[in-house]
Amino acid sequence: MTMLKIENIDVFYGNIQALRDVSITVNEGEIVSLIGANGAGKSTLLKTLSGLLKPKKGKIEFLDKSISGKQAQSIVKAGISHVPEGRRVFANLTVEENLELGAFLRKDKQGIHQDMQKVYEIFPRLLERKKQHSGTLSGGEQQMLAMGRAIMAKPKLVLLDEPSMGLAPLMVKTIFQVIKDINHEGTTVLLVEQNANMALSIANRGYVIETGRVVLSGSAQELQNSEEVKLAYLGGH
Repeated sequence: MTMLKIENIDVFYGNIQALRDVSITVNEGEIVSLIGANGAGKSTLLKTLSGLLKPKKGKIEFLDKSISGKQAQSIVKAGISHVPEGRRVFANLTVEENLELGAFLRKDKQGIHQDMQKVYEIFPRLLERKKQHSGTLSGGEQQMLAMGRAIMAKPKLVLLDEPSMGLAPLMVKTIFQVIKDINHEGTTVLLVEQNANMALSIANRGYVIETGRVVLSGSAQELQNSEEVKLAYLGGH
């Protein structure tokens, strides 16, 4: 079943067009990766999906309902969580307070408590640091916290923006394993990632974005085998 349907959207920053006629679908249960160079428009697409930017034209549907131009809060309510680039944790709040903020739209105390335990099981490091101010965490720990906070919203779809950026290789491995685990438990994932190899290794399908347009799409396997993709994004081998 199609969960997210983006049709022919144009997005501008002022007078500069950032996305041109972009169409993408994400089916329930998939991991879909968006790959492309810096500044290609990948993060812009996620910001548009989470209501931070408004499309000039085109439409966005989530679970058959239009979310084009809706407020960010109602998009979270509909079931979409965004883990932004650069993590954006609340530095002066503890790990636990950050996680609680992820559940701010929920009323089910019992469920919130259970999900908090689940986050601590996925990321034992966060449990060790739950009373620590999140500004004192390492980059990798902050990425875990940002992902944990997204899980606390109980999303149907998670938008992940550059989760491996600036992390040590071992931590990247951990984060990607968690993405697979979250997906395995039933959350659909739309992943923006510079590390094309890693992104395609866990995805079902992918799209390549260049200068605001989708220039290629296919199964993860097809994109990994594409000469074009190999040369541009996979180090040519």
